[in-house]
Amino acid sequence: MSIVVTGATGHLGRLVIEGLLAARVPAGDIAAVVRDKAKAADLAERGIELRIADYSAPETLAGAFAAGDRVLMISGSEVGQRVPQHRAVVDAASTAGVALLAYTGVLGGPDADFDLAAEHKVTEQLILDSGLPYTFLRNGWYHENYTEHLAPVLEHGAVVASAGEGRVASASRADYAAAAVAVLTGEGHEGQVYELSGDVAWSFAEYAAEVAAQSGQAISYANVPAEQHLAVLTGAGLPEPLAAVLVDVDAAVARGRLAGTTGELARLIGRPTTPISEAVAAALEGLNRRS
Repeated sequence: MSIVVTGATGHLGRLVIEGLLAARVPAGDIAAVVRDKAKAADLAERGIELRIADYSAPETLAGAFAAGDRVLMISGSEVGQRVPQHRAVVDAASTAGVALLAYTGVLGGPDADFDLAAEHKVTEQLILDSGLPYTFLRNGWYHENYTEHLAPVLEHGAVVASAGEGRVASASRADYAAAAVAVLTGEGHEGQVYELSGDVAWSFAEYAAEVAAQSGQAISYANVPAEQHLAVLTGAGLPEPLAAVLVDVDAAVARGRLAGTTGELARLIGRPTTPISEAVAAALEGLNRRS
């Protein structure tokens, strides 16, 4: 019986594994499900079991789980492909007889009315239909969705979005990882649904002001029509389908769909969530190191 983390070499997966180790879970009790063994070599060196599997190759998932495992299923990153990928994972977990399947979905669950939520809603239903013991970790937005893209903001002196005066209750990726660790190592989470978000909801104008204050540059919030926002994103090199999803998310922000401050994330991790100001500071420090 192990604690199993899928997508373990991704940003969130690595943070979860570090959190498990920090919580004194023995490395030998942790299994990392990864596609590329070479990318996970550092995990193996620390005594973590590697289970090689690919969401897109259901036959590889047969050895990914074992009876009694507590599994964190991190949602796939390939928008448009996640339903069949997630179905394969759920089927494999069900066949193995895992003790818990925790899934990283999206804030709002069935009530989320934006395009990015559609595959998450189907996945949650697949898990419910499987009869597996489950926990739904409905993650809100990550600070890093914005702070990892500060370079063009600084270059152009503007935060470009089409979210109007909408607010985002984001938290750090590490905060969401800590919530997953709490579920995987704790008790009483079976059948629970957690709506996870940051303690404070901020507007894009406030975000621009924070970046300006910390960078010493003049940064404004450019609220543009959806069509113009789409053109900006595709002009920056994003594929149009992905750009369309991001513009749709901004429309959801404008409707208040990502502004909820439920307090559930702070309660799960036992501390306040990370302020957006700290994420901005870390991102600027990273840019300064690379320059």
